[in-house]
Amino acid sequence: MGNNTPVTEFILTGLTDDSQMQLILFGIFSAVYAITLMGNLSMIILIRMSPSLHTPMYFFLTGLSFLDICYSSCVTPKFLSSLLKENKIISYGGCFIQLYFYILLATTECYLLAVMAYDRYMAICNPLLYFITMSQRKCVQLIAVAYIAGIINASIHTMAATRLSFCGPNIIKSFYCEGPPLFALSCSDISLNYLLVFVFVGFNLLTTSLTVLTSYAYILVTILKLHSTATRKKAFSTCTSHLMVITIFYGCLSFMYAQPSSRSNYNLDQMASVFYVVVTPMLNPLIYSMRNQEIKCIISLFRKGKES
Repeated sequence: MGNNTPVTEFILTGLTDDSQMQLILFGIFSAVYAITLMGNLSMIILIRMSPSLHTPMYFFLTGLSFLDICYSSCVTPKFLSSLLKENKIISYGGCFIQLYFYILLATTECYLLAVMAYDRYMAICNPLLYFITMSQRKCVQLIAVAYIAGIINASIHTMAATRLSFCGPNIIKSFYCEGPPLFALSCSDISLNYLLVFVFVGFNLLTTSLTVLTSYAYILVTILKLHSTATRKKAFSTCTSHLMVITIFYGCLSFMYAQPSSRSNYNLDQMASVFYVVVTPMLNPLIYSMRNQEIKCIISLFRKGKES
């Protein structure tokens, strides 16, 4: 190992080597990224400009839109530029910076979705105490907890990764700097890194998913106890958008990290990564705008105002 040259840069394999397919993918994912930015920015502006939406639920939705912009921007611009280049090179430092922010933002979103589930529990199961419990200060504190969890998780995994030695192949089998494909290139012991992934990813998923499941279990029981069908429908409609977002997010996350370390099905894994990292941030504002009655009403009012 003493004769091997330390790695100073990495090469990303991307999704395909076909130059024509790369141009097609560039067009598709450029459109996806543009829709992601416009959709989430529009959601933030719409909520900030509408006093009727200045509630804890929409405060957290603003935070989710901001996270999705950052999350997508952490990976997509580099991914798009690599589609136009023959050599998909990322510097050693750039790779670890991308790894850090990817983990930070993904973990933060995981906890924010759990916080949003708790918010729906308080709104439906304890409506009289809702605005007292979910005060502005409490909402800010919950957002801060989500970011702190992301910073801690990202710092632990990135610091553990930087301690590894890279002295052999430098081709990362992915379109961005992800943990397991990066660990596979190391010429040092990676057992600690996989242990940290198992412990912290498992803890974060278990903690947040239990919060979501417990919250919605109570919500379901409360809704079933309601006598009015219209009230039931209204209570359930406030949860459907969030449930769809959670299902997509946790489904992709579980698929990516619940696989064997060998990752034998490379193409399937890459498809899951693209959907999780690039497509999901675009879907969230679309889901909320199509499924949420209050947002649909505000959008229709804006349209009528422009027409008049």
